[in-house]
Amino acid sequence: MNIPKNLKKGDTIGIIAPSGDLREYTINEIKLGIESYGYKVKIGKSCYLTYRGYLAGNDEIRASDLENMFLDTDIDAIMCLRGGYGTSRILNLINYDIIKNNPKVFIGFSDITALHIAFNKKCDLVTYHGIMANTVNKWDDFSYKSLIECINFKDELILKNPCKDSIKSLYKGKASGDIIGGNLSMIACSLGTEYEIDTRGKILFIEEVGEYIYRVDRLLNHLSLAKKFDDCNGIIFGDFNDCRKSTKQDCDLIDLLVEIANRYKKPTLYNIKSGHCKPIVTIPFGIKCKIDADECSIIFNKK
Repeated sequence: MNIPKNLKKGDTIGIIAPSGDLREYTINEIKLGIESYGYKVKIGKSCYLTYRGYLAGNDEIRASDLENMFLDTDIDAIMCLRGGYGTSRILNLINYDIIKNNPKVFIGFSDITALHIAFNKKCDLVTYHGIMANTVNKWDDFSYKSLIECINFKDELILKNPCKDSIKSLYKGKASGDIIGGNLSMIACSLGTEYEIDTRGKILFIEEVGEYIYRVDRLLNHLSLAKKFDDCNGIIFGDFNDCRKSTKQDCDLIDLLVEIANRYKKPTLYNIKSGHCKPIVTIPFGIKCKIDADECSIIFNKK
């Protein structure tokens, strides 16, 4: 895997919007917010655009913006503006040789999952499932520190949840493998395409937001039918923010996760605070990951 260089103060972060258009804050507020952390900022063309009411410019513009940030020698890291919807629309427009030949820190989550999976599969690039630019004025110390430690660690990094949130075990045992995954809906959308997630011998990470329990059940079942749980070595369930019952009779979310853990008998951890939550733990996709579901620990290794 191509591991990008470390990110240090004074480096330039390029901001792109490969998915949804800008919401809540202005570009200037976002730029000033990131600069306050000690970085230079370059804003991509897509960040200023709106298309169809939910995309940051048309597909060609968003794909070109992404490629140009990887080609720009002044850019040290690339951070996505926000999620929403749209990354799957540009997958066929990207020249993946550009990304592979110009490895850089790439950060985002949610809809950005489609790019994490594609870059992992086609470019052998380590990418970072972490905070995005549009929330810079809401970044907390834990989330920022998690991002920087995850990008810059030398040999080994122990994942740390926020102190009030303990990591929990659903099925005991130990497992290792490169970690990959992201948003459950986006993982399911990759199935049957050339960008389909490859979980063979890997640790599978899953998070979700705003889905009814029965829909989470349907998505997990889709991964099950596609043998993604059969293929993986271990499972990490992240945050499932606002995944709620549609009726009082619905089961609890934990019942679905326990069912998966017991069915596949793979070391399984949950309650990792990575996803649509605050604070948010950054996860380095493509890095070797060791999980110990007896001790409820997760360790990343660069060697």
